[in-house]
This record gives sequence, C-alpha cells and structure tokens, in this order.
Amino acid sequence: MPVKSKAPKAAAAVKSTAKGKTSGKANGKPAASRKTATRKTATRKTATLNAAGKSLVIVESPPKARTVGQILGRKYVVTASQGHVRDLPKGKMGVDLEHDFEPSYVTMRDKMALVKEIKRAGDEAAEIYLATDPDREGEAISWHLQTAAGWDNQASKPLKRVVFHEITKDAVEEAFKNPREIDMKLVNAQQARRVLDRLVGYQISPLLGKRVQRGLSAGRVQSVALRLVTDREREILAFVPVESWTLDAQLHKETDPADKLDLFSATLHSIKGSRNRLNIPVEEDARRYEAELKDAAYSVADVRKREVRQRPAAPFTTSTMQQEAGRKFRFTAQRTMAVPSSYMKGCRWGRKARWA
Repeated sequence: MPVKSKAPKAAAAVKSTAKGKTSGKANGKPAASRKTATRKTATRKTATLNAAGKSLVIVESPPKARTVGQILGRKYVVTASQGHVRDLPKGKMGVDLEHDFEPSYVTMRDKMALVKEIKRAGDEAAEIYLATDPDREGEAISWHLQTAAGWDNQASKPLKRVVFHEITKDAVEEAFKNPREIDMKLVNAQQARRVLDRLVGYQISPLLGKRVQRGLSAGRVQSVALRLVTDREREILAFVPVESWTLDAQLHKETDPADKLDLFSATLHSIKGSRNRLNIPVEEDARRYEAELKDAAYSVADVRKREVRQRPAAPFTTSTMQQEAGRKFRFTAQRTMAVPSSYMKGCRWGRKARWA
C-alpha cells in the first residue's frame, strides 16, 4: 500500500529556573534574629621532604606517589605536584597577541609553598626525576616544574624525564633505566591548546554568563559545538516539507499455510529498464502504480549471502570511557575518572600485596 512520508521537525527549548528569598515577618510574627558565623579557611600543610643524597621523583598525584615510592625503595623520595603548578593569570588575557601569542605564566597561589619545598628538596637531592603522566599535560607539568623551580639552566644536575604507561614494578624500573629529556613538541602542543582556550573562552564566557546563565564557561570545544548546533537548528527551521510516496508490499512463500504466513516486506525501487530510484511526488501517481501492481506475480530473483567480519571494540581511551559511562550509567566525567584513580590508592607491593 502507498505510504506517505513527512519530514520531521525539531525544536529546542530552554528551561530556566529562578530562586527567591523572603525576609521580614511571617504570619504576623517577627523574623528570628540571625546568627553570624565566622568562616574558617583550612590551610594545606606541605610535608617536609628529606632528599639529601637521594633521588627525588616527582609525579602528579599523591596516590601514585605512594605506590611508586613502594616500588622504588628507600633510595628514592617520591612526591606529587598535585597537577599543574603554573597557569595563565586570572583576571586578564595573559597572552600577548602582538608578539606571536606569547603566554605569560604565573605560579598558582595554592602551589607556591609546594613549589618552594620541591625546589629545596631538589637542590639537596643527588638526582631529579620528572615522572608525570606521559601525555601532553604531563609533559607540560614537568616543564612548568622545571621552570618554576629554576632548574631549567642548571648544568651540574640535569633533570631526567621518565615515562611509564602502567604502574607495575617492571614498567617503573624499565622507565628509570631509560630516562630522556622533556619533549618540547608535547609541551608546545599543550601550550597551543591552553592559549586557544584562553583566546576563545576569555571573550565568550562573559557573554554566556550575561545572556544565558551565570557561571557558564566556554572554550575551544564548546564554541565549536555551539556553532554546529546553531547551524543545524537553522537548517531545520529553513526546511520546506516535500510530499513523497512509497509503495510497500507484504509477501510470503506460496508454500506457507494460510493461517501461518511468514511475511516479509518489499519496496518498489524502480521501473524495469531504469536503474534510478523511483520518485513518487503525488498521491495520484502512487495510486496508479498500486493499481498496476495489485494483481502482479512476485518472485525472488536473487538471494545474496555474505560473511561479515565483526571486530572487537577498541580499548577505552579517556574520552571514550567518559562517553560510555555517561551513556550507560549517567556518570559525570569526574565520577568516571575517580574509578580508575581509586585503583592506585594504597597499593602495596611484595609478598603481602593487597589493596587498602
């Protein structure tokens, strides 16, 4: 029978919520007196590192520092940078647009004491190993540590960069046997990403906070995604519906019993002698084709069989793991990354190895 198809339309809606506060009298009674509370700010204490005569190893996270420290032994002092120690300044662009987009970095306020302690321990240590993550962020953290501590120009004690992709005894020991220098190509890649984030986000984020919702931010990813959504929405709004008809037939084998028909569908594709797909723009043409095919005899001319090779899914990357966890379990990116990170916490090595 002929089937009329319609082009779907989509519309986007934005839901806004508002919160209000009331004060004064309620039910004729005066409001209760307010009590003022003094907010106490917790200060983070920096542990004193005793690296005299030993090798100082710097990783990113404290859990990884504990695990790597147990693998390397007492001749090494392992500490954590706790992420980046330098960044572009807050409150201004921090990128010189007239001189090749030169960034100006500042040491983060909450990392000043940590950098000072790492510098003191590094000056006392016999060797310094930078063992941050092997990606471009980790490479940039090592470079920022080297610059913030003033180790970039020292020739007497050159820094050694070590990279391992798994926290096992063999992998860690192999990495320390084959140190290298900081890869400036990875560092520059991270700097380009950070500068682009600042150039785009520094100008778009205030607009979002003013027009959409306070506290929203956007960067190089969100701005492009917003452009794609906007262009698609404009295409939907500009779409002009076009009438179109198709002819479908429900067929079955002649040998099937009348009460148990095994039906399968067939669609009119083209007229004999033409390879182009048949286009039926109006109902009159569809009814005419239907009348011509009503008493036609149908036969299966060809059955094609082929083997399909199905490959297993690729191992997770950081982004694909976050996407899959969000799609299946509604996890946020932060909750997703906390799961593999928890596997490294408190890992003990040796005969009595266990997870704390």
